Amino acid sequence: MDEVRVEAARQALFCEQVLAKSSSNVLLETLREAKSVAAWEHFPQGDVFDAETGAQWYYHSHPPQEGQAEHGHFHCFVRPEGANGPIHHVVAVGVDAYGRLLRLFTVNQWVVGDNWLEAEATIALLPRFDLHFARPSYLVNRWLSAVLALYGEEIRALIRERDRVLAAHHQANGAPARDDRALEVTSELGVDLRQMAAGLGV
Repeated sequence: MDEVRVEAARQALFCEQVLAKSSSNVLLETLREAKSVAAWEHFPQGDVFDAETGAQWYYHSHPPQEGQAEHGHFHCFVRPEGANGPIHHVVAVGVDAYGRLLRLFTVNQWVVGDNWLEAEATIALLPRFDLHFARPSYLVNRWLSAVLALYGEEIRALIRERDRVLAAHHQANGAPARDDRALEVTSELGVDLRQMAAGLGV
């Protein structure tokens, strides 16, 4: 497992280093073709989808809040049966305005409107999030894939915590927890890519 993590950390740092040489970063690359950046808008338009693996993602930002470091996040999905099949959210990856990794988190079903899967079935899809795709940037796609591989253990724990939180959540009106607009983020973890890489000796 450590070998997988070490290779993933190397890949993620390599993508960041190549982008930095071009005075760019993961966020700038993602938004490179955007004429303007509005809150909630998906980038790139139509999302990114790798038909070979079923991996899919989009980036969006929320309205800025004072004191909030996060610019926005990548919502990561897997479509195991192809473009017309069900879609399952696996994790969201938050970054700051310089494209630096800040946190990983899961969301309630109403947030993304995906096809719900219980924790273990969702976890089984994680290896499928492995994009070899040029749009909008091969480096962004490899960086995201590497981040999910690097933090695989932590993401599995977040997905299990998501289900525990939902199972324990009760609305006053008895409506399903997965529809409760008061419950958006179901689990989260602050992360530091360089600290993780250094701990692995990368």
